[in-house]
Amino acid sequence: MLRAAGPRRLLSLASWLLRPQSNCIKTSKYNIVTFLPVNLFEQFQEVANTYFLFLLILQLIPQISSLSWFTTIVPLVLVLTITAVKDATDDYFRHKSDNQVNNRQSQVLISGVLRQEQWMNVRVGDIIKLENNQFVAADLLLLSSSEPHGLCYIETAELDGETNMKVRQAIPVTSELGDTSKLALFDGEVICEPPNNKLDKFGGTLYWKENKYPLSNQNMLLRGCVLRNTEWCFGLVIFAGPDTKLMQNSGRTKFKRTSIDRLMNTLVLWIFGFLVCMGVILAIGNAIWEHEVGVCFQIYLPWDEGVHSAFFSGFLSFWSYIIILNTVVPISLYVSVEVIRLGHSYFINWDKKMYCAKRRTPAEARTTTLNEELGQVEYIFSDKTGTLTQNIMVFSKCSVNGHSYGDVQDVLGHKAELGERPEPVDFSFNPLADPRFQFWDPSLLEAVKLGDPHVHEFFRLLSLCHTVMSEEKSEGELFYKAQSPDEGALVTAARNFGFVFRSRTPKTITVHELGRAITYQLLAILDFNNIRKRMSVIVRSPEGKIRLYCKGADTILLERLHPTNQDLTNVTTDHLNEYAGEGLRTLVLAYKDLEESYYEDWSERLHRASGAPEAREDRLARLYDEVEHDMMLLGATAIEDKLQQGVPETIAILTLANIKIWVLTGDKQETAVNIGYSCKMLTDDMTEVFVITGHTVLEVREELRKAREKMMDASRSMGNGFSYQEKLSSTKLTSVLEAIAGEYALVINGHSLAHALEADMEVEFLETACACKAVICCRVTPLQKAQVVELVKKYKKAVTLAIGDGANDVSMIKTAHIGVGISGQEGIQAVLASDYSFSQFKFLQRLLLVHGRWSYLRMCKFLCYFFYKNFAFTMVHFWFGFFCGFSAQTVYDQYFITLYNIVYTSLPVLAMGVFDQDVPEQRSMEYPKLYEPGQLNLLFNKREFFICIAQGIYTSVLMFFIPYGVFADATRDDGAQLADYQSFAVTVATSLVIVVSVQIGLDTGFWTAINHFFIWGSLAAYFAILFAMHSDGLFQMFPNQFRFVGNAQNTLAQPTVWLTIALTTVVCVMPVVAFRFLKLDLKPELSDTVRYTQLVRKKQKTQHRCMRRVGRVGSRRSGYAFSHQEGFGELIMSGKNMRLSSLALSGFAARPSASWIETLRKKKGGEGSTACSPSGAADKTLKGSRRTRCWDAREPTSR
Repeated sequence: MLRAAGPRRLLSLASWLLRPQSNCIKTSKYNIVTFLPVNLFEQFQEVANTYFLFLLILQLIPQISSLSWFTTIVPLVLVLTITAVKDATDDYFRHKSDNQVNNRQSQVLISGVLRQEQWMNVRVGDIIKLENNQFVAADLLLLSSSEPHGLCYIETAELDGETNMKVRQAIPVTSELGDTSKLALFDGEVICEPPNNKLDKFGGTLYWKENKYPLSNQNMLLRGCVLRNTEWCFGLVIFAGPDTKLMQNSGRTKFKRTSIDRLMNTLVLWIFGFLVCMGVILAIGNAIWEHEVGVCFQIYLPWDEGVHSAFFSGFLSFWSYIIILNTVVPISLYVSVEVIRLGHSYFINWDKKMYCAKRRTPAEARTTTLNEELGQVEYIFSDKTGTLTQNIMVFSKCSVNGHSYGDVQDVLGHKAELGERPEPVDFSFNPLADPRFQFWDPSLLEAVKLGDPHVHEFFRLLSLCHTVMSEEKSEGELFYKAQSPDEGALVTAARNFGFVFRSRTPKTITVHELGRAITYQLLAILDFNNIRKRMSVIVRSPEGKIRLYCKGADTILLERLHPTNQDLTNVTTDHLNEYAGEGLRTLVLAYKDLEESYYEDWSERLHRASGAPEAREDRLARLYDEVEHDMMLLGATAIEDKLQQGVPETIAILTLANIKIWVLTGDKQETAVNIGYSCKMLTDDMTEVFVITGHTVLEVREELRKAREKMMDASRSMGNGFSYQEKLSSTKLTSVLEAIAGEYALVINGHSLAHALEADMEVEFLETACACKAVICCRVTPLQKAQVVELVKKYKKAVTLAIGDGANDVSMIKTAHIGVGISGQEGIQAVLASDYSFSQFKFLQRLLLVHGRWSYLRMCKFLCYFFYKNFAFTMVHFWFGFFCGFSAQTVYDQYFITLYNIVYTSLPVLAMGVFDQDVPEQRSMEYPKLYEPGQLNLLFNKREFFICIAQGIYTSVLMFFIPYGVFADATRDDGAQLADYQSFAVTVATSLVIVVSVQIGLDTGFWTAINHFFIWGSLAAYFAILFAMHSDGLFQMFPNQFRFVGNAQNTLAQPTVWLTIALTTVVCVMPVVAFRFLKLDLKPELSDTVRYTQLVRKKQKTQHRCMRRVGRVGSRRSGYAFSHQEGFGELIMSGKNMRLSSLALSGFAARPSASWIETLRKKKGGEGSTACSPSGAADKTLKGSRRTRCWDAREPTSR
């Protein structure tokens, strides 16, 4: 219960209002007190950070420390600090946004006086005054407004993503409370529902003056709305702060990690286990050696103080080796990963091809931690309004009395193609025409001017049958404010064709018909709703004639026509089918003349039904249905909801990349389905589109079951080579459904989705949805959007991306692995909650196929190389342990150990991780199949990790034993023995640096000046530092620190050493080169094939240019003949020079490689993953393409 009491109206609202209700919101994660402990707790959830902290503690123990403690603490503190600063910066902006909202000013009625208060100080029960264009501060009960009958107009873009205006109305008893003196005496009580996230429902009762008044959503102004076209209004605060419906629909800020991060956590644990095993082996070796051999040398090699047995010596040796061998996972790995991710983020921010000049909006990477996950997306969940569409409706075509208008025709009367449009229709005859309106068929205007009665009646209906409000700021300058953009488009069309809606009052509508002002008496409005799917008005003309005008969905209106309309109905239906095939939104128009006596009787019954205390809605619906029968058909309209530029192409390309796109929208089903056809998600070629509209659990379950049965029956009838039972016995149901023949789509409404998402039905829903090529969820709440995303994350284990532009998309954006905000017309809530933002949906294609794929490729290559080089570096210590009495002696100079990962090998791998490419960006967009390895996680997984480790161990074995074997018998130039510890250390270190430098040269696929500089510069830096460290000067200054004095100069002056280094390098690198050569020749990947075709095209262009230079001008035949070179004909006959389409090329590459990609995909599908891509069709297309030459007309090449 909510009661007005006292000057501030501090109220109680049921039991949940016992606590103070603050309007302050909080989206940040930290504050000054909690930042350090909470942030450190989050960072130490990373297994690697905990691992390095443990090593640091070990290094602080003198008895076991073989390396200085600062070698670990400095990089650890650096990593923690960099991450903390980044997190603090992100949270600072969240605090800034919260403060900006909480400190907005609002007028609150206190003790009968309006006072300015900050939003955060508004409380439940306060009465607030709002003025035009102000945001609503909390969820309010509308009490009164400046408009007649307590009406006000709001824009709900922040809630449901729709920019069109909606009407709200105060209950009649409070609509007269227009001044503060009356409102100060208001002492009503409100009993209502507790806080919830249902945006379209509200239930409550106002008790005032011993009467009770029902309250509904039509009486509420929700936080996030904006007051429009209303001078002022007053409202009573019902819900505040976190209890508002806007905040109830906002998901929590979640800490997002990539799949590579999670894999690395697992790998670090495995490496730590491997490290312990090596430590145990070496510790056992130490104990045995000390027991058997070392005891004999106590005079020369006494045990350390406190060591009294070989067993205890082995125990200490274990910890010493743990410290020495910890470089298998150096902390520099995590610093490098953050640097690479930062570089990738800047590339996104700097991409001019993702910059929208119209809005002056660049793409923005709002996080640096998810870039490589952009290359692994399998599901995209998209909002519709403002994301796929511009939310701009355009009157495109119409059918009047069986004649279709709107097709653009050329001078011969044929339908003109795109790009051949003539000038638009000239509306200069009409001074009230909207100059922005364009129509391309002049015959409709001619019919109006010739006085065609059907056309006149058609536009008269459009100018009368609506709820649009007109505002005339200056003479002849009209502005229409419509509840839906559809209505605005229809009224604007009528306006331009000479039937101008000018003004309205509650009882009249004034229209200028071809320059003549006519005022119609408005007798009744039979409003639109989702069940009726139509709207009607009853008007009385100046001549006294009463007529009903109706517009609505064809499925509803065509059933209500008079039987004499049958022929016209058939023709109009054909036009409707044609319009729907083009993805246009259609409405049917009809009218009916009413007798005066009938209308009087019907009006009286309508008045009684309106005041009925019970079953009011049902009684009104029956009366509406009665009068809306036996109507006369006028025609139909077709409206285009303009898609954003490039949406159909983007969806097509992403589908070819095996990315599944689901549309989750708060819009009605008809609108969403029409947009589905417009953006080519739905097509007429689909086998069937299933529509789930059940209102109960049983109905929804039955509809889903029937959909699955139809898919399986169709699959059996098309003959897939094996029966349903065989499939069912061999794999899971999900995989069976995904293997069905035909293309299907699923459309489900919000009330049905609520049942489908229940625990006992969610798997059935997911199985059915994943078997469909397209899924559209209509009338869904923001929370349902998040639940759908969570469902796919839970069962499919796939990377999800959510994209939207309104506050209603925030919860979905936060739930998905990756959230993308469209910075459009609907506020910045989605952008603030997102990980990436840009201004148009089409940029998503470039974000995923170029930046995402490259980021994934670079990160995987970086990690593979990093683990390889560190195992090669560290495992040498392990082999050396068997030859140094397991004494924890290091092979290398301690400064080499310190600088190896920081200086000698850090920059080349960073350059590869930041700049590397396998194919140019144009090819990434042209061949979407290149995206699939990321979805299948092929480039870095446990298998690839073990291959890298094996290569590193192999390299370490050769790195140690080749120099060891050479040094055993080698002598210097002067005949002295070459073998000594320091010379051996320098030789192994030099071999290591050269081998890993050659290896990264082999791994680099895209060479830049930076790559060259870093690789050769690192080698030069190694030799410069080596000679400096071994110089006499440093030894004289720090004799205890630099003990390798003169060693580098002496060792590297020996030819034997250089031959040893060369031999080691060749033996380490040659197997890798041979393997890659054979793999490229025998089993190339798609990227290899794309690169090959690109090289062939370049060669052809070069040959063509040479041909032009040497060919004689006088004879084309001679020039043509002499342009051929030896082997060119063979190249043509082989087909290797053919320019293949992306689909065909993916199959061409699949000659050796599609089999392994498809095998993995099937294997993955068997584990429950989705495989809804048309790759199978691609393979079939390819088989035909091998028999015919597939030239691509987009880039002709002279041959």
